[in-house]
Formats: sequence, structure tokens, C-alpha cells
Amino acid sequence: MELLQQSPHDPAFVQNPYALYARVLAGDPVRFWEDFGMMAVFDAATIQALLRDRRLGRALPPGQNRPAPDHLRAFDALEQHSMLDLEPPRHTRLRGLVLRAFTSRRIRGLEPDIREISADLLSALPDDPFDLLPAFCTGLPVRVIARLLGVPEEMAPELLAWSNRMVAMYQAGRTRDTEEAANTAAAEFTAFLSAHIEERRHTPGNDLITELIAAEDDGAKLSRDEMISTCILLLNAGHEATVHTLGNAVKTLLENKTPRAALTDSHIAATVEEILRYDPPLHIFTRYAYEDVCVGGHTLRAGEEVALVLGSAGRDPARAARPDLFDPFRAPGPHAAFGGGLHFCVGAPLARLELQTGLRMLFEACPQLSLAAQPHYADTYHFHGLSSLMVTCGSRAGL
Repeated sequence: MELLQQSPHDPAFVQNPYALYARVLAGDPVRFWEDFGMMAVFDAATIQALLRDRRLGRALPPGQNRPAPDHLRAFDALEQHSMLDLEPPRHTRLRGLVLRAFTSRRIRGLEPDIREISADLLSALPDDPFDLLPAFCTGLPVRVIARLLGVPEEMAPELLAWSNRMVAMYQAGRTRDTEEAANTAAAEFTAFLSAHIEERRHTPGNDLITELIAAEDDGAKLSRDEMISTCILLLNAGHEATVHTLGNAVKTLLENKTPRAALTDSHIAATVEEILRYDPPLHIFTRYAYEDVCVGGHTLRAGEEVALVLGSAGRDPARAARPDLFDPFRAPGPHAAFGGGLHFCVGAPLARLELQTGLRMLFEACPQLSLAAQPHYADTYHFHGLSSLMVTCGSRAGL
């Protein structure tokens, strides 16, 4: 197996990881990535196959239990009940209960809320030039999740702070300071949700937490710890990915001088799928092998971890003609932005609705939207999102 040496903190790589992906895809798409100390897979076909292969999973292999250090006890307590890191049968039971509450009807019912929140954020845009990330991209998903869960929207700053500190645990190059901050955030978030869930037990509302309390499958309900972990996962995963995708989308649309026809009601869904293929928010997702697996002619040993480079899958020329060309009018094809298999993102329908509604309303409100400075991606691989997005709106329609 060929060795790959590429620091995830290299400035050139941070700004354009796709150049490396193209070089790898031109040869053997399975490499040993020395900087991560594991096999990495870059081609779409193999990634999709491994996402669905039950010989691999997210939970630690048998015999690899790792007691959490004292400074990560609160964070680990959440991880122990997270759908993201569970396998059947626990994953099957937990995901089934969540889907009983997180229905397509409930998600469709959030569209008026998404429109209302978008309009509120757009009406409050600051004077030109300004950073669109905090002004719009960050506020939309966190306020939507708050409404979904029935959490007071005025708590958005605390929710964001907790989420940002916890999600930093999954980025390259985490430190002891990162871990301690994440553990503190986990403890504070857990305490808040514990009290909020107890309140909802006595005073039900029209929100997801009330539905999760009521969800039941063959007499089994979500435990308190499972419910807290699920709510935090929905906020952290949903918010982080949608913020990055909104920012990446606006950058892509403006840099490519995308015609307004791509943002109409009849075409916005296809445009969002092309954005998710072209510049997705999550570039690596890992799996453990539970037995020896042949991966592209190489052997992944039982107990080893493999990196599935989701960001590379969308640029695979075997799946998309001229993959480095952003074309919102191409026929939408499969991509890996939401993962796949048992762990396909449960929030994908909500993310798509937020992206379609938010982008359409943004460009309707700011038809002259343009970049005020060259955007730069943050040094946060595995996540791929901008550090800022300075724009000018010019004249604003209806604002």
C-alpha cells in the first residue's frame, strides 16, 4: 500500500484539499495516510461499499474498550449513548425511537419557521461589508434546532458555545485544552437538558423533546441519558454541518457567477445537491473493522480504523463528469455528504430544507450579493468550512 504524507494543517491543503484528492484518485485510491496513522479510502465506489459493509462500524471493536480519563468523564458519558458511535442492536432501537419522533411531517412543518427565522436574520443584516457567517449562516440552523427541540431561542449563544467546544473534539490536532473545554461544555449542556427534559415531562409541548419522551417501541423508551445524548447530537451535528454548507454554498455560487435560475423554487433542490457534492462540510468519517476486510486489493485488519474521505467521493471522475466543475444544472447524482448505510444522517431532510429555503431567501433579499474579500477556509479538518465570509449586499430587496 502506498504511503500518503499530507498534514491536515498545511495551509495549501486547508484551502484546497481537492488538489490532493485528484492526485490520489489518479492512482491507487487506497493509501496509508501517515499523518492519521490509518488506511484512507478516496474513491466513491469503495467508500459507499464500506459505509454499508456490516463488517465495519463506529463502535470500538471487542477488546478495545478505553476507559475515559478523568478530564473527559462528562464528554464520554454522552458518547456512550450517541447514535453516531453505536452499532446494532442498540443503534437499531435508538434510531427507530428517534425516527418515530423526527418524522417527515414534523420536518415539513418546520418550513414556516425556517422562513420566519431567515427573514428575521436577513432584515437585521449589518451595513456593508459584513461577515455573513455570524450574520446569517450560524443563526439559521441553531435557531431552527432550538425551535425543533423546544429550547428557548434566546439561549442560542449558549447552545453555540457548547456545540463549538464539543465539536472541536473531532477536528484534527485536538489538545488537552480542547478536551477540557469540551468536557466542561458537555457537563453544562447535560445539566441544562436534564432540567429541560424534566420540565417537559410535566408540561408537554409541541416539540421534539416531548415527542421523544412519548416515543416507544415494544415497551422500550429512550432513557434520560439516551435522550440527552440524542438532543446534543442533533444540535452539534446538524448545526455544524449546515453552517459550513451555507458558507461554502454562498462562496461557490458567487465565485462561479451562478445564474439566478439555479436558485428558483423549481431548481434549488438540484443546486443544493451539487453544492453538497462539490464542497461538502465533512471530509472524513472513520470506521473500525470487526474482521479482516479486503479494501481495493489491500487488507484492513480486524481492530484497525479506516478513514473514509467523503470530501473526495464527490470529486471522483468515475461518478461525475468534469468533477472539479461546479454545475448546478447537471443531473443530480449520488454523493457522500450525509454518509451512508446505518449511519446515514438522520437530519439530512432538515438540512436540505434549511439549505434550500435559506439560500433562496438570501439571494432574493440580496440580489446584488458579492464577495468583499477572498474567503478562507478554517484550519478545522475533518470539517471543511470558512473562517469568515465577507460580503456586500448593495441594494436589498424588501429589507
